[in-house]
Order: sequence, then C-alpha cells, then structure tokens
Amino acid sequence: MINRFLTTWLILVLLVSKLSAQNTIWKRHTIDASLSGADGVKITDVNNDGLPDITTGWEEGGYTKVYLHPGFNLVKQNWPSVIVGKTPNVEDAVFADLDNNGALDVVSSTEGHHNKIYFNWAPSNLDDYLNAEEWKSQVLPASDKNVQWMYCVPMDIDGKNGIDLVVGSKNKNAEIGWFQSPKNSRKLSKWKWFSISPATWVMSMFSKDMDGDGDLDIVVSDRKPGPTQGVRWLENPRKIRKQKKTWKNHFIGCQGLEVMFMDLKDLDGDGLEDVIVTEATTRKIWFLKRMDKTGLNWKPFPIAIPEYATKPKSVVVGDLDNDGKPDLVHSFEKANGKKEGIYWLSYKNKPTDSVWEWHTISGPKGIKYDKIELVDLDGDGDLDVLTCEENYGADSEGLGVIWYENPLNEI
Repeated sequence: MINRFLTTWLILVLLVSKLSAQNTIWKRHTIDASLSGADGVKITDVNNDGLPDITTGWEEGGYTKVYLHPGFNLVKQNWPSVIVGKTPNVEDAVFADLDNNGALDVVSSTEGHHNKIYFNWAPSNLDDYLNAEEWKSQVLPASDKNVQWMYCVPMDIDGKNGIDLVVGSKNKNAEIGWFQSPKNSRKLSKWKWFSISPATWVMSMFSKDMDGDGDLDIVVSDRKPGPTQGVRWLENPRKIRKQKKTWKNHFIGCQGLEVMFMDLKDLDGDGLEDVIVTEATTRKIWFLKRMDKTGLNWKPFPIAIPEYATKPKSVVVGDLDNDGKPDLVHSFEKANGKKEGIYWLSYKNKPTDSVWEWHTISGPKGIKYDKIELVDLDGDGDLDVLTCEENYGADSEGLGVIWYENPLNEI
C-alpha cells in the first residue's frame, strides 16, 4: 500500500512539474551581445570535441564571428569567440572547409549596399582558431555582381575539387545558383558562377536527395511575390553540363504565400521527410506532408497561429518534452518588447491537427527573433533553443546570440 501510494504521488509530482514547465519562461543565457544586429546562427563542431560551435553574422555591426562551446560547466557564460572578418551588411554566415585542409572556414553572404560574398579563411592550426590575426578575409570576385546575397549552402555539386557553394539572393536580380570551386580554391579568380533558377527572396535552403536518385537537390523557401514564390525544390540534373544551366523546378506548396524559414523533418513518423514552414500572408504554419518517395506529391495541413502572436519568422521540429512526439518551436518578429518572441507547440491527437497547444519560452523580452536551432547545449538530455535577437537602433541593440535553457530536466 505504501509503495503504491509513493508511486502514485511520484507520478502526480512529475505530471505537475511537466505542466509547470510547459508554462514557465525559460532561462535565457547570453553567448554574446557585444555588437549590433545578430542575424542567424549556424552550428558545426569545428574543433572535434563533440560540442556544437556557432557562427553568426552581425548585420549592423558589420562583422562575422565564431563561438566555441566552452564545455558544459561554462556554457551559461559568454562563450569564447573570435571576429573572423569585417563583413558589412552580412546576412548569413556558414562553416565550410573551402580548401580541404581540415580547418573550417566561414562563408559570409552580404546584402544592403555591399552585395558580396566573403571567404574568411581559418588558421590551419586549431590552436590559433580564436586568434583573429590568424584569420584572413577575401571577397569572392564572382560574387561582386550587384546582387543581395541572403543564404549559402556548402555542397559538392560536380564531384570535383571539393566543396562548391549554392547561394540564394533577394529583390532585384534575385536568383539561385552555385559557385564552382577550382582545383586550387585559394585562387579566388578561378571560382565560377552558374545561375540555376530565378528567385524573389530566398529565406532558407537545404541540400537533400528529394527524388532518391543518389544526388543532392536543393529545397528552397522563396518569400516575395513572383512566379517562384512558395516552397519548392530544384532537381539536380546530375550531368555537369546541365548543372550549369537552369534546374527543373518542383513546387511543394504555399505558392503565393510569404513563406519564411522552414524545416525538413519526418513530422508524422511515416518514414518520409516532410516540410514544415511558417508564412506571414495568412499567418499559418504549414505541415506539407510528403506522400511518396518521388518528391512530387505533397498534402498541406495548416496549423493556426494565435492572434496574440506577431509576425512569423522561423519554425523548427524537435521533441521538447521528451514524450516521443515531435513538437515545434516558433519565433516571431515585431514582438515590441511586450508580446512573446518564441513559443513551443505540442499537438494533442495527431500532427495534422489544425490547432496545437502553445507554450511560452522567451517571455516578453526581445523584439526581432530569427532562425532557430534545437540542440542540447548543457548536456542534460533535453533540447535547448539556440537563436539570436537582432533588434537594433537607438534604444536597443538586441539581445544578441542567446539560448534558452529547457526546464524539463531542471526539476
């Protein structure tokens, strides 16, 4: 009888604790807030210690930085960092070993009135990785073409000379294409550009084999009105001669909608990777369910965004409460320091439900949140939320690069 009572009591305590965690503002930890306009986070383990490191472009600050995970004991403090290059109007930064020497360099894409791509060459000796004097930045000549560069995906397209770069842009002359790496990638004048699709405003890109033919295709969320607006994928034609020309376009969904950031995950557990994207036209999250292996058949399921939320920005998939079911994390712009900028969502019956339950993460602090990564930063077995808050101006320079500590395993 006593054991049964204790078991029941423990279950109730855990249930109450879980419900409390669902409606608790998560602890915010600052990785860096030293500059202005933190714009996006990309993660990779650069020093082979098994921990995620970060690169971020500070758009208004005009620099690209790298942050090394300091270990679980120090993860709640500011992280060790280095400025890898002066990159005015930087919109995106991503790790890539451009010269195949084992050290991860950083590619910075810039927009505004600058419109160039920078190669930030890392020191070959990992012991010098945090030494700014050992980094060297160069403009990629082929990128100097009056295009606002928005997003870059390192990807070996032609099977030669290592990593190539797939890049998307926005507004006037917007397009998607790839920079072909030469035999000696340090000879920047030898890199060549090939346009493969028109675009309107590229928000996010993934390299995925969408049709199961063994090569990597490109999945895109294209934001602004135009013939390419929506979520779509570009079919890799495989032959190098055709790879240098327009790739065949396949729409997945959300044509005519202002799509923002997206994620590619198997949301319903059927073994097929779906697309989850948020959009600002009708203010919905769309679960674009993949119906077969061809990549040509998709079925849309809308998920409502509450009226009290502001402008949608990013959505990602992950199991936040360790119950075995996928959840969503959503970020917003224009929170105005009053409404919340980040929530997490759980479904009650099935992921095709049109109404999910919304739970707090950020509280009202912060205004313009951006791309999200879900990763266990403190090593306690649950997913934390890594992002940046890029508000800038006379009254605020934003929260910077930050992460929110999942309270699940604190209790």
